[in-house]
Amino acid sequence: MKQKAVLAFSGGLDTSVVVKYLQEEHNMDVITVTVDVGEGSDQKKIAAKARHLGVLRHYNIDAKKEFVEKFIHPAIKANALYQKKYCLATSLARPLIAQKVLEVAKKEKVSALAHGCTGKGNDQVRFDVTFGSGSNLPIIAPIRDLNLDRATELEFANKHGIPIDSVSKKFSIDQNLWGRAIEGGNLEDPYAEPPDDAFIWVKTKNLPDKPRYMEIEFENGVPVSIDKKTLNPVRLIEYANQVAGANGVGIVDHIEDRVVGIKSREVYETPGAMCIIEAHSDLEKMVHTKHENKFKSIVDQEWAWLAYSGLWQDPLKRDLDKFIDQSQKTVTGIVRLKLYKGGLRVVGRKSKHSLYRHDIATYGKGSAFDQRKATGFVELWGLQTTEANKLADKR
Repeated sequence: MKQKAVLAFSGGLDTSVVVKYLQEEHNMDVITVTVDVGEGSDQKKIAAKARHLGVLRHYNIDAKKEFVEKFIHPAIKANALYQKKYCLATSLARPLIAQKVLEVAKKEKVSALAHGCTGKGNDQVRFDVTFGSGSNLPIIAPIRDLNLDRATELEFANKHGIPIDSVSKKFSIDQNLWGRAIEGGNLEDPYAEPPDDAFIWVKTKNLPDKPRYMEIEFENGVPVSIDKKTLNPVRLIEYANQVAGANGVGIVDHIEDRVVGIKSREVYETPGAMCIIEAHSDLEKMVHTKHENKFKSIVDQEWAWLAYSGLWQDPLKRDLDKFIDQSQKTVTGIVRLKLYKGGLRVVGRKSKHSLYRHDIATYGKGSAFDQRKATGFVELWGLQTTEANKLADKR
């Protein structure tokens, strides 16, 4: 009886090559698992491709709601942007996909786990750490283990009759509800501008001549409505992506430090995430004290690093989650954004928990703030600074 391997299968070049490799080089039956986290892919087409490749069984798991509620919502609460740019779309999806693969592995009683990650990227870490945290099964990663490059993979695919779409030939794409990552091709030249055909979500030409305003309402740190429309968690993010993308908002192009030490040029489309995180972060400034905001920014940065680097299961992340959840009890309110020809800025915010008081902040008549009290405060605040400078002058 043949041994069985379960493979996280996207239907793209890498995982298609892995199916054939497991069958031919390891003489294994392959069970494929596709986890739908909002890729926008035709799931029936992916299943048909898996069958065409001769897999023993294929699972398609719709995990969009779970992805939003258990992965994206915590990321929003943490204002999660790796290196102040990347919204962690792929980083958040991988632990969930790996968890679902483990569930199938247990059900099917397989003898190995497999993925199509390279040895240069971050996904290998995310898969391997999640697999290792929930199983003692061996992990097979042929693209990494054989040090395969993209040209060799394409040659292997052609030899074995594996159909590859034209976009995959030009770029390596990973997409889910929270963002779209575009790699490869001329994007590997960090000075080359990405071509317009690299982008699907964000409009780059003929943008509207009038600004588009977007109102996002939060309850306890979670977005619950946009433009006064109460939407389910998945639809809310889809709506934000559509509106922001139509107004040119959401392209990220930056140099990123991967976990394995490589600097890479990364291009993302993250229209909804960009708007929601910007709004959430702004609302926190209104309802948190300056001490909360200062410390939480440190926590947020560490949380983003843990999620990015594949340490979703680390005890430290669970500890940080507790702090972040506690901090969100006052993050309720509405933030108004202005989107215009690729630009994004907050133009208004309100909350029942606001620490902003007009009667104190106003420069007009009737202010409740007695300015005369500031004299002594300023003298004490700068006391050590002024004394240090006086002593320096005497040296």
